[in-house]
Order: sequence, then C-alpha cells, then structure tokens
Amino acid sequence: MTAYRLVVVSAGLSEPSSTRLLADRLSESTIRQLSYGGRQVDVTVVELRDLASEIAHHFVTGFPGAALRGAIDAVTGADAVIAVTPIFTASYSGLFKSFFDLVDHDALTGKPVLIAATGGTPRHSLALEHAVRPLFSYLRAVVVPTAVYAATDDWGTAGDGLTDGLPGRIDRAAGELAALLAGRGPAAPALPEQVVPFAEQLAALRV
Repeated sequence: MTAYRLVVVSAGLSEPSSTRLLADRLSESTIRQLSYGGRQVDVTVVELRDLASEIAHHFVTGFPGAALRGAIDAVTGADAVIAVTPIFTASYSGLFKSFFDLVDHDALTGKPVLIAATGGTPRHSLALEHAVRPLFSYLRAVVVPTAVYAATDDWGTAGDGLTDGLPGRIDRAAGELAALLAGRGPAAPALPEQVVPFAEQLAALRV
C-alpha cells in the first residue's frame, strides 16, 4: 500500500519551540486517525529556523541551497501539508511567509493544508483567519475548516465541556485533514520526465 506523504512546516524560532510542539501534536493526531483505516503515512518535518540563512540567500541570488531545495521539493511533492507559524504583530512570521514565497504558486493547487499558529495571548487567534488562511487560499490550497491556535494558557487544558480545549481542536482539525486525504488517496510517484535532446527537437522541426 502506498503511504501518504505528509509534510509538516514549522516556523518556530526557539528551541524547544511551542510551534514545533503544536506541529508534532497535529501530525501525530493525523497519523493516528489515518491508521484507523489501515493507512500508512510518511512524515517529513521542515524546520524553517534551520533554513533561515538559505532562504535569505535565495532572495539575493535566486538559487536555493541543497537543504532549501529539498524542503521545497518535499512540500511540492506532499499529499498534504501541516503549516504552523508563531504570530508576530498579528500576522504570520516573516520567515514563514518568505519560505512559502519561494514555493511555486501552482505547487499547492488542490493540496489539503492544515493551518495552525502559536502566540502568547488568545487575542491573536484571528490572525489565522485574516492572514494565514488567505495566504493558502491565494495559493489555491484546500485549507481544512478548523484552524488551530494555541496560546500560552492553552497548553495543559482539556476544555470545559462546552468548548474544545486544545487537544479537542487538534483532533478535530487533524480529523478533517485525514478525511480529505482518505478521500483523495495517495498520489502516484512522479514518473521521470523524458528529456528530448535539443538536436532531436530541431530535426523534428525540419521534417
């Protein structure tokens, strides 16, 4: 059985990072919910903190380094993406936006994406709806309905019975992503592109 390719993009800057922790919780829940149907998942984690220098260099030179190229290829070839950013000044981080600026605008078309964010206060939760969701809508991704925001006080809470705590929101969003993936099925591996030598192309034009 072909495994789903899930890519997790984390834009956390500290180590340890609450952004990475939220990303891990979301991917673990997605894997668990897909496993109920006997489906396998291969997970690739992209830590943008480790790629910051290469991202900046790319904007100057126009050429990605090997690690950055690998990260872009992973996102492009994924069956689904979990994208998690810290919130700065009521929006996504500059590092998060810079990375997705380097991904081809057509690469996420129709691809399921789960968006999430972390911040110090619940007041910034709407940044997911007015900044992060429009970004991926512009890239024509299929963004799951539930976006997950984790403020500092959310960690360790289980909900009050009337509203979901953070674990409940994580499971709900991951369930929506798993349902989208199960409905699509894993993509077939890309076939190597056949390259026709330029001389042969010219010869064909002369016929």
